[in-house]
Amino acid sequence: MYMFTLAGNCLLLITVRLSLELHTPMYFFLSSLSFIDICFSSTVVPVILRNTLSANKSISVRGCVFQMFFSLVLGVAECILLAVMAYDRFVAICKPLHYNVIMNMRFCIILAIIPWIFGLINSFIQVSITWQLPFCRSHHLNNFFCEVPAFLRLSCRDPWLNEIAMYVAAGIIVLCSFLLTLISYVFIISTILRIHSSQGRHAVFSTCTSHLTVVILYYGTLMSIYLQPRSSHSPETDKAV
Repeated sequence: MYMFTLAGNCLLLITVRLSLELHTPMYFFLSSLSFIDICFSSTVVPVILRNTLSANKSISVRGCVFQMFFSLVLGVAECILLAVMAYDRFVAICKPLHYNVIMNMRFCIILAIIPWIFGLINSFIQVSITWQLPFCRSHHLNNFFCEVPAFLRLSCRDPWLNEIAMYVAAGIIVLCSFLLTLISYVFIISTILRIHSSQGRHAVFSTCTSHLTVVILYYGTLMSIYLQPRSSHSPETDKAV
């Protein structure tokens, strides 16, 4: 599955790069998403594969910090980028005559950089305060990779500040991104419903269905893990999700 992930995303990046007709904002953002997916998978999956095949299941403190930092950066960047892609579809469908003016290359680059800035800021804060906690309960992490909620369960001090920081960050980033995506799709769907031709409606909506599927899966899992109170958290449920 990891090789399929790398091959599929690399193939998409190469195809967009080589095909001049795909040099549009939609495929620019799709390429950004593929790049994030390659990095995100490569931050987490190789360690899981090594632990699965090796008798040694350990990870160094430095490796754990590295994994936690970059998985948070990439997770937040993907979350915000999905909202940016929803906005791109909103402009394309609801304001087609102004699309090329609004979604010019300079604006697209700014929109592509914003997710990385938010990801870096959030990750620096979360990782810094997480590694200030004393871990005396166990050195066994009941999770697939180094993730903040799993570490809070190992702390021998009440991690209330970390929980507040996690909930505030998740609330601002995930809920705001989800809300922006939802607003975009409300306008998109209302525009689609005004199209008289059923074939035309299908053609327009078909460009959004794959993105909408990813949005539901991604935001749904993020909310279930990062926005639940600690008392209702189950390590096994979190891993399954």
